[in-house]
Amino acid sequence: MEKFLVKIFFLAMATVLVEGQGTMVGFYSSSCPRAESIVTLTVQSHFGSNPSIAPGLVRMHFHDCFVEGCDASILIEGSNTEKTAIPNLTLRGFEVIDDAKKQIEAVCPGIVSCADILALAARDAVVLTSGVSWMVPTGRRDGRVSLASNVNLPSSKDSIDVLKQRFAAFGLNTQDLVALLGGHTIGTAACQTFSYRLYNFTSNGPDPSIDPAFLPQLQSLCPKNGDGTRRVDIDTGSAGRFDLSFFTNLRNGRCVLESDQKLWTDASTRATIQRFFGGSPSLSFSDEFGRSMVKMGNIGIKTATNGEIRKICSAVN
Repeated sequence: MEKFLVKIFFLAMATVLVEGQGTMVGFYSSSCPRAESIVTLTVQSHFGSNPSIAPGLVRMHFHDCFVEGCDASILIEGSNTEKTAIPNLTLRGFEVIDDAKKQIEAVCPGIVSCADILALAARDAVVLTSGVSWMVPTGRRDGRVSLASNVNLPSSKDSIDVLKQRFAAFGLNTQDLVALLGGHTIGTAACQTFSYRLYNFTSNGPDPSIDPAFLPQLQSLCPKNGDGTRRVDIDTGSAGRFDLSFFTNLRNGRCVLESDQKLWTDASTRATIQRFFGGSPSLSFSDEFGRSMVKMGNIGIKTATNGEIRKICSAVN
């Protein structure tokens, strides 16, 4: 009973913190009570015909929050918007957000932000891939600025120290870093983002952190001078399921992206992974991912008169 009360206390404190930032769970419960269910049903519908939109929506939310904050600036179309920056050219799922927004506008015009729709859709995408759900605070407003020149996202070639610094700049700690990169348990990566590890990574050849038994498999998928746009499952053997398999592969040297593999070779991040596997004190990856997504979802949010509620997600009003 004592542990239960302690958990309730911390949940209450978290709610106070979120509300203090201008967002709260159930923000639209009175103004547009069907908003969240419309988003959920829309994501389900698109996922049914194209499961790849699940990792696409999670990635889009991440790319949105790390530039200008979580304000749906990634959705704005134009010749020099964030959407045109090189790291964003392979993002998928824009049509899902547009569809949900259109349906919501039909019943609650001018109420629900595109930023909130994206945050909710990312959660629903995880649930559809067998992940655990979490409560998404809402109440964000949409940004009016979207510039490709502002896009400076973490790279798969970054060291762990650099990644820590980048995440810390947004109030995210080492545990958040590990949990959020665990989102790679679903989705794919283009050969051109990691093939350098397979051949001339060092003077002696491939990246030595890759399991020698796994290397031929990757080389066959991404041959030297082959199609760099070919996409490969990041979580080998379980790319469509949100689970611990990603970390198992990481522990066994079977990671595709260099920065993911470094999570295991760096002692500070390895400690968190070991706790996901029952180390003391143990952590639930699914629970920590949801918690970290809520923290990330509050980066640089725009509320009250700061921002707007777009009529369509691809253009400012």
